Amino acid sequence: MMECGMPDRSIPVGKLPAEVLEALLGQLGPLPPAVLVGPQVGEDACVIDLGVDALVATSDPITFTGSEVGRAAVIVNANDIAVMGARPRWFLATVLLPEGTFEYEVRSLFDEMARALDQVGAHLVGGHTEVTSAVRWPVIVGHMLGVAVGGRVITTAGVSPGQAIVQIGPVPVEGAAILARLASDTAAGVGPPILRAAAAATDDPGLSVVDAALEAADLGATAMHDLTEGGLAGGLWELADAARVAVTVDRDAVAWFGPGVEMCRALGADPWATLASGSLLAAFSQADAAQAVDRLRLNGQQASVIGMARSGLGVYDRAGRLVERPSRDEVARLLMAAQVPVPPEDESRLPD
Repeated sequence: MMECGMPDRSIPVGKLPAEVLEALLGQLGPLPPAVLVGPQVGEDACVIDLGVDALVATSDPITFTGSEVGRAAVIVNANDIAVMGARPRWFLATVLLPEGTFEYEVRSLFDEMARALDQVGAHLVGGHTEVTSAVRWPVIVGHMLGVAVGGRVITTAGVSPGQAIVQIGPVPVEGAAILARLASDTAAGVGPPILRAAAAATDDPGLSVVDAALEAADLGATAMHDLTEGGLAGGLWELADAARVAVTVDRDAVAWFGPGVEMCRALGADPWATLASGSLLAAFSQADAAQAVDRLRLNGQQASVIGMARSGLGVYDRAGRLVERPSRDEVARLLMAAQVPVPPEDESRLPD
């Protein structure tokens, strides 16, 4: 048995299961009063009181193989700061490179980070870089810091029963790009235009939700959550768990990234549980939701109300059926399956 009281079992690739993480965090002692938001399942960053303002800090790794890991490391960490209502400011990176890495590859990686930092308005201020036999491909652990002016932050837990859940940005975007690299031109039933659009998803529609999150904060969002591993389904569960509410989701209202869905179909992945950086969930009062969606759309964001929060626990569709909580991300599952395409197990899980 593990000390945290959980069965001693093998843990699958991906995020640590929520129940295991909750048990581990439950063993921590009390935090100092200056820690306004500490380590919690579903929260995107911690918040530390600085007096008038608050420091918002997050750490997220990029472990999946593929190109542009430098850019992804910056963007996913910047997203975590922005969904707390703060602007990303300072970035630190621990860069682990495999044996045999060439200098030009390191220069390219740092160029990627520099361009992404310019995009989000942040600066590289520290970190560590080394070549090690411990990794098979570049692994970057990013750390982003920001400031919440006046100490106002928006948490994942800020959802109340009766509020509307808004999706901003389609899914799955990041998953589409990675699956396209896995599939190359061998994906059954996927034509070259779809494959090219999926491969280019990190540029269009892109992975950053910084502008969308900061705009949603200005429009009165009471809670926000960045979608990453576990996709839309995982993000909805994390939102519901953090706020201790139930969420009813309208499957027909979900905004899907078409090339990403096609890649999921071809490789047998569930798009609901596929890596979804590039999208976020935001909660608004029913009085504010429609106007917020209109404003977001007017400013070029793809936004729609996809659900409602109510008393209870869990995530359900409009028919009252439980939405399955992903045990791991579909990209991670396919990577572990030696990147071999398999037929979909359940076509009903795929959007029309």
